Amino acid sequence: MATAFNGDSVRPHGGRYAKRMSSHLAAALVVFCLIQIAIVARMGGSLVLHLALIAAIGGYAMIARGMERRWEMLDQSGLSRSGLGLRFRRDVAQVWLSSIACSLLWLPVAIIFRFLFG
Repeated sequence: MATAFNGDSVRPHGGRYAKRMSSHLAAALVVFCLIQIAIVARMGGSLVLHLALIAAIGGYAMIARGMERRWEMLDQSGLSRSGLGLRFRRDVAQVWLSSIACSLLWLPVAIIFRFLFG
């Protein structure tokens, strides 16, 4: 008999990987935004930097939605739990590393804009 205890359900994986990836993507997006906002605020960014910041956050959100769709399909694919677990850990590491690295790459851009436009 299938139960709902310990996150299990009637479906093979209960959609747990897709939901967990969605949570990681949302948290990584918040961290990405906060780091970028802190950098732009610290550098006294111009209007161009603020508009570029909006574009960067929008781009990250579109990429994150694509990753969510991928995990919804993987969750329904019927792959083994160990195979999904390995892919999940790899993707989570990539999400967090890219989130922090891409937001820190904003620092040289802000420095160049500050140097050029005061």
